[in-house]
Amino acid sequence: MPHLVVLYTPNLDGRTDMPALCRRLADVMLEQRDEDGRQAFPTGGTRVLAFPAAHYAVADGKADYAFIYLNLRMAAGRSEAVKKKTGDELLAIVKAHIGPIFGQQLLGCTLQIDEPLGQVYDGKHSNLHPLFNRKH
Repeated sequence: MPHLVVLYTPNLDGRTDMPALCRRLADVMLEQRDEDGRQAFPTGGTRVLAFPAAHYAVADGKADYAFIYLNLRMAAGRSEAVKKKTGDELLAIVKAHIGPIFGQQLLGCTLQIDEPLGQVYDGKHSNLHPLFNRKH
């Protein structure tokens, strides 16, 4: 963790570069620092995944509306200030990214940050963390 999942209406696919948005969002997450200057999100655990919705309905359906929903899930332990700064910066990236089409496309965007409380099971299997946690 953290995992940022982006769900969007597929009418955006031909109008914006989703892979570029994913990379920029991941980079912003990796740039975040806590109050002690330490990296707030582990490099090996940071993921941004984008999926066009196979089926969707937006608003009243009377126009070609578009929507982007971003959900950042992270383990507990980060301060409210880090969460707010992260959210503000992620939203700023999305706004800048969709800026060129915002005047032409009716479009909504929502970003939520969740910390799962009382997780019952959190299984992991990865060889990414050791790659980035090596001492040089």
